Amino acid sequence: MSDVDDLSARLRRLEDERDIARLIASYGPAVDAGDADAAARLWADDGIYDVDGRRMEGREQVHAMVRSSAHQNLVAKGCGHFLGPCVVTVTGDSAVAVCESLVLVRDGDGYRVWRCAANHFTLLRSDGEWRIGVRTTRVLDGNPDAHDLLTRGLTGSV
Repeated sequence: MSDVDDLSARLRRLEDERDIARLIASYGPAVDAGDADAAARLWADDGIYDVDGRRMEGREQVHAMVRSSAHQNLVAKGCGHFLGPCVVTVTGDSAVAVCESLVLVRDGDGYRVWRCAANHFTLLRSDGEWRIGVRTTRVLDGNPDAHDLLTRGLTGSV
């Protein structure tokens, strides 16, 4: 591999990692704005979002979750979803990422942490765009499944 080829490959990997981190970071602003379309677009058409066993399959179900009265009540009360920073492992047109997340909810004059969770993502590049294939989220309450997600993500394992 020439120096130019090596540099090009390194640049591509960095751009992929940046694009994936941006995709994941976009989730919070999308759901906190109640923008179901923006949130659903983060997933592949047949993507899966598994939150502590509640499994959403396809963009339509992610869209429905954001539009649900439970979620819209969170938005109306005041909430903030924070994800990252992410550890990203890219292999060609697929990737694995892991991060932790916090959800803050309005409580009187301030905010409190409502949820702290581990998040494991498998991602795929389609038509030059990264999308979430599977996002698995488990609450960090001593749950060994949450710890396993973090360990797998750190090693780039699906």
